[in-house]
Amino acid sequence: MTQLFQEAIIISILASTLRIMTPLLFSSMGELITQRAGIWNMGVEGTMLTGAFIAYLVATLTGSLWLAVVAAIIAGALVGVVIAFMAATLRVDHFVAGLGFNLLAGGLTLYWFQSYVQGRAQPTFSGFSDVAIPLLSDIPFIGPILFTQRALTYVAVLAVPAVWLLLYRSRYGLELRCLGENPKALDVKGLSVSARQYAAVMLGSALTGLGGGFLMLAFSDRFLADFTAGRGWIVVVALIAGNWNPRGVLIAVTAFAFLESLATHLQVAGAQVPHQLLLALPYLASIGLLMGLRFRSGQPARLGVPYARE
Repeated sequence: MTQLFQEAIIISILASTLRIMTPLLFSSMGELITQRAGIWNMGVEGTMLTGAFIAYLVATLTGSLWLAVVAAIIAGALVGVVIAFMAATLRVDHFVAGLGFNLLAGGLTLYWFQSYVQGRAQPTFSGFSDVAIPLLSDIPFIGPILFTQRALTYVAVLAVPAVWLLLYRSRYGLELRCLGENPKALDVKGLSVSARQYAAVMLGSALTGLGGGFLMLAFSDRFLADFTAGRGWIVVVALIAGNWNPRGVLIAVTAFAFLESLATHLQVAGAQVPHQLLLALPYLASIGLLMGLRFRSGQPARLGVPYARE
């Protein structure tokens, strides 16, 4: 194996890692906002699946990928209203609400898809292609990895510092973190806890819907049942592994994406390893992370605890 070929393989693995990271980054940053507000949304998988289906529907009906992106964001925000209503208004157990929505989203998207196709050949579309940044994409080794990506991949990477600034350098971020630590402090000041939780969940779910939409528009040209394939659960694990901190979540998502990229390349290369084991690598890693971090937690104190004025 020549050095040039080895370099090409490494570039391919790392470039693929960034693409795989993109939907996970959008969704994990959205879920970070949601959980920092005290709402433990276990419906990430269902929200991503809804965003993916709506993106598919709009892309095949209109032919516009960017309109499909907007539709996925709006769909995610509307899902956020449902989640917030159950968690903040009805005060349903957050885990029950999220798991229930995942089941509902799985059934509804499949029903909508079958109603849309109606037995005919499934409509397809041409997804996003790479956008090379002039000059930077010509840099040896680094250029093809960092600067020849989908347009939304650049946005996803920038979302990490943007969410950090929102949470730690803005008044809204301070109030949002207070929701997860001591919502009564906001209530005493005359600020609406439920209104702020609604806003946080809608914003977070919009980003999660965008993650599902990107997964659809960049990795496939057709919709399948359970299209997200458990990525919503990886997002939840990434938050725990990242200790509810944007930088930590970024590291966790990068690790998961790298393992998935490596597994895909090994499978294509015909490695003498059962392909089921290769596909399971990111999920096995998530279990290992949870076991290793069980005594370390930056979890918001009131996460998952419905707030009620005494």
